[in-house]
Amino acid sequence: MNPDITSASFKADPFPFYARLRRESPVHEIVLPGRQPAWLVTRYDDVIALLKDERFVKSPANVRLSDKSYREPWLPPMFRPLARNMLDLDPPDHTRLRGIVQKAFTPRVVEQLRARVETIAGDLLAAMRRRRRMDVIADFALPLPTIVIAEMLGVPSEQQHRFHRWSQAIVSANWSKWSMLRALPNVMAFVRYIRRLIALKRLHPADDLVTALVSARESEDRLSDDELLAMIFLLLIAGHETTVNLIGNGTLALLQHPAEMQRLRDDSTILGPAIEELLRFGSPLETATERYAREDLSFAGTTLPAGALVYAVLASANRDESVFTDADQLDLRRDPNRHLSFGLGIHYCLGAPLARMEGQIAFRALLRTFPGLRLTNEPLRWRRGLVLRGLKRLQVE
Repeated sequence: MNPDITSASFKADPFPFYARLRRESPVHEIVLPGRQPAWLVTRYDDVIALLKDERFVKSPANVRLSDKSYREPWLPPMFRPLARNMLDLDPPDHTRLRGIVQKAFTPRVVEQLRARVETIAGDLLAAMRRRRRMDVIADFALPLPTIVIAEMLGVPSEQQHRFHRWSQAIVSANWSKWSMLRALPNVMAFVRYIRRLIALKRLHPADDLVTALVSARESEDRLSDDELLAMIFLLLIAGHETTVNLIGNGTLALLQHPAEMQRLRDDSTILGPAIEELLRFGSPLETATERYAREDLSFAGTTLPAGALVYAVLASANRDESVFTDADQLDLRRDPNRHLSFGLGIHYCLGAPLARMEGQIAFRALLRTFPGLRLTNEPLRWRRGLVLRGLKRLQVE
């Protein structure tokens, strides 16, 4: 059982494979492209345990080398400064970096963006009214969160389309050296752009998040140059990629379950639980980001060597039959719904309040504007990658 879990064909329907692993091999070793071994953790309770277990670290530098044969995963030099982002760090570095930025994503601050997000969503859909077809991804799911996070960070509007193109190429890279080398031009372009943006905000401060981070560089919350670069890089990518997939995967789920879509149209009071169910059912993040066994250890009855690369499979945990009744069914009134789509523990998704709000606004506006929405006969096209699961295109009439 070693499919290429980064391939577009696997992304189309990974759930039978994960169901088999939950039954037969809940902590399962695979080989990623580039011959990188990794372990998949697939059961709900085990995923929770993994995300909270301090024996697993985010930074390979914190692996305790009892085995001299262990080598840190190879990274091109251009990627290395970007590894100073808070997703790839452990406490106390992670704690400090998260503390600097988390106040920009509290529910109270996010709620202040609601009117602006509603305006953006309305404008995007209004532009589609006279067309017989639209691509939900390119015309709506992608530009909505892209514009929102770009405005939060202070990216000029005429430059916003560029960073998603770079982002797509970067997040689609897998563990093979060839794939990483192929992503290098996009990494270099993205890094150059962020450095120019930082220089611009130093010369012309504004009321935006990049200016705030640049200011923190000069205060007691000091960010190193690499940390500043990595933080902005992470926020630009993570600030829109998950929401693109929430809207895209969620729209597909509704179109494939017309009774549930009609239920949501008829009763707007279920919008909150509906978003939670679309997050569970579609799992915009297929896995949590990588973790490494700090030392030789036993986890869920499986022995893992120091340095083992481990992924918590959120998409599998969200379909675990022992936790969710009729786990493979879409139920917009599902309660309780303890899905793990935003992760858990100290790396719980910082942007969860923003993603939820964007999702609520997006689906309300989409269903209200286009009551006759339906799929075309065009085959679905999924994006390659490891952590994310989302569509390249979603053509509707």
